Amino acid sequence: MLSARVFAESVMTFYKEPAHYEKTILSDLQGAWGNLRQAVVENHPFSESDRLLFHIDEAMSWESVRNLNQMRSTLLLIQNISSMNPVPEEVIEYVEDILGIMSEIMNGEATRS
Repeated sequence: MLSARVFAESVMTFYKEPAHYEKTILSDLQGAWGNLRQAVVENHPFSESDRLLFHIDEAMSWESVRNLNQMRSTLLLIQNISSMNPVPEEVIEYVEDILGIMSEIMNGEATRS
């Protein structure tokens, strides 16, 4: 029969925190969405900024992260709203950044260092 201490020592293992994390294209995508959201918030209010925030939050939701096709559809909606309304140039630039990253992901070109 094992003593409680020996049993605890043999069963309890702790997850070792990694010393580094590998940067992936998905982390670039997450950062780009964060930049877009921040640009909309900082320039708020402007035409359709509330709609853009709603759709940006939808694109960053867990459901969209798990389904990149859904995220891409939401991104195209955001792009359409941005191109059909007067929005700050910074917002347009961040939308284009996300479009580029999504294109790399969807085309299988996702190699980042």
